[in-house]
Amino acid sequence: MKQGGGHAIFTAECSHSFHFHCIASNVKHGNQICPVCRAKWKEIPMQSPSLDPPLGRVAVNPVGWPQNDALMTVVRRLPPPRRDLSRRHVVPLFQAPEPGIFNDDESLDHLPVVAESTNASDNSSLRTIEIKTYPEVLEAPRSSSYDNFTILVHLKAAATVANQSSSRNHASLPQLYQNPRAPVDLVTVLDISGSMAGTKLALLKRAMGFVIQNLGSNDRLSVIAFSSTARRLFPLRRMSDVGRQQALHAVNSLVANGGTNIAEGLKKGAKVMEDRREKNPVASIILFSDGQDTYTVTGAGANKSQPNYQLLVPLSMHGSDNTGFQIPVHAFGFGADHDASSMHSISEISGGTFSFIETEAVLQDAFAQCIGGLLSVVVQELQVGVECMNPSLCLGLLKAGSYPSRVAADGKTGVIEVGDLYADEERDFLVSVKVPAESSECETSLLKVKCVYRDPLTKEMTTLESDDVRIRRPEVAGQEVVSIEVDRQRNRFQAAEAMAEARMTAELGDLPGAVSILENCRRVLYETVSAKSHDRLCIVLDAELKEMQERMASRHVYEASGRAYILSGLSSHSWQRATARGDSTDGSSLVQAYQTPSMVEMLTRSQAMLLGSPSTQRLVQPVWSLGSQPKPR
Repeated sequence: MKQGGGHAIFTAECSHSFHFHCIASNVKHGNQICPVCRAKWKEIPMQSPSLDPPLGRVAVNPVGWPQNDALMTVVRRLPPPRRDLSRRHVVPLFQAPEPGIFNDDESLDHLPVVAESTNASDNSSLRTIEIKTYPEVLEAPRSSSYDNFTILVHLKAAATVANQSSSRNHASLPQLYQNPRAPVDLVTVLDISGSMAGTKLALLKRAMGFVIQNLGSNDRLSVIAFSSTARRLFPLRRMSDVGRQQALHAVNSLVANGGTNIAEGLKKGAKVMEDRREKNPVASIILFSDGQDTYTVTGAGANKSQPNYQLLVPLSMHGSDNTGFQIPVHAFGFGADHDASSMHSISEISGGTFSFIETEAVLQDAFAQCIGGLLSVVVQELQVGVECMNPSLCLGLLKAGSYPSRVAADGKTGVIEVGDLYADEERDFLVSVKVPAESSECETSLLKVKCVYRDPLTKEMTTLESDDVRIRRPEVAGQEVVSIEVDRQRNRFQAAEAMAEARMTAELGDLPGAVSILENCRRVLYETVSAKSHDRLCIVLDAELKEMQERMASRHVYEASGRAYILSGLSSHSWQRATARGDSTDGSSLVQAYQTPSMVEMLTRSQAMLLGSPSTQRLVQPVWSLGSQPKPR
């Protein structure tokens, strides 16, 4: 909706907005169906027979709520208070004073984990990981030795039941899924500094409304708002009907003013997680900001030439090489003025992703993609182990991106700490092995892969092992055929390394040098086996590198969008997880190589809500496209 132009605007519980006088005349004869999505409303706008609502207000039977801006969601009537203590919080909770300890999270004791519509036993076989291994060549002559023989370890998490059933009508579901999934504790840390006033804040409220409506009744949400200081507006509450309405009240109370104190916002978010009495299986923090921290990093006394972004992140959020990451912060930088370096650093330190929202139109889509993943976690605490199967072998490098990894002192074993996997997510790691020449053996066993992980629903630990990775050792080998799977992942790591090097060069002021690094990488990729086979991932990487070159055309362009675009790309590749980049989260955009079906499903819901129909042409087009577009990998 555009600005009301003096007319009150009514936003229904389905999040579609209408001029109040238009929709009031539509429903006065008893029509309680949304004209856009056909959802049945539980509460309808009513024009008072004796008093017209003043400008900026609408009458929602039976209570009128003031509107802060044109896109404010007018929430439904809350159910009357009940006698039992579990329902005592009916008054909007953001009006209550903030306690010193955030141990007032809503209880999980009585919550069923498995959805009623699905038999959990039917899905037990799906809760697993597929392991595949690919040596760089299948045979090597006995007389040859290799200092860096490469083996690809490919993992793929199971799909959810919802994603396997294409015939289901998802539009009729109250939440994204109606099958067993791990419930989430989500804390949103939202920037409401003065720069957020106007359309930005209105769109943030709309995006938060989408998140609230798509969380399930077993999920819990808390809302932190920060400007010069930070405040918990809404405690960790289940997103039941009552919880949703209270959360919407809290979000719609937001008013923009003050500075930007990201550290205080994260401190409050971490405190909610630390102080909670009970824990849902999945926990995450969403951080949103359109500016630069004006207190901890760039404030008085801070080292502005070499800012220490670790100061922004509470110690409880710092990852550990031994235990992996506990509560990731998924950071969203909004517009040209946000501090991409700090937001990227926050996400890297905590094990989350960094997304760059270039235009206002994709803010909600960016949130939708993120929660589409969070609401589909099927694997937790995943640890990938590799073990040499031959005493003469020795492990070299483990290429794992941002995932913590280590090789034992004797070089015989190695570990990669992966953590959570969303449904259908894939992970690819390159393992380097030193392979000696063989005197008489016709075959060499190289290594075995073992995955240990926790099922988030049953809490059970599971161990899976791969078959031994072997190569043939003939006396005289024929022509070497390099595995295209291994070559493809080498290209991905090489491109990511070039992006990181180019970014460092650009930060030193040498933009032509940065562009040259990316151009050299494109030239090298062009000569690889996978490129000559027209591999889709290679096309993706080349187009992405080209886009980054264009965003380094000048210092102004780099400062406005280039830095953030590159950092969100690095975040995506280093975690092998989808991020919003630039002005599109469209699945047809070549940069979205890591989108899962769950993310696409949530994006579809977001776009259908924004445009009124899933078939309507998108307002936001991809940054670029090629004639042959790859599907998400």
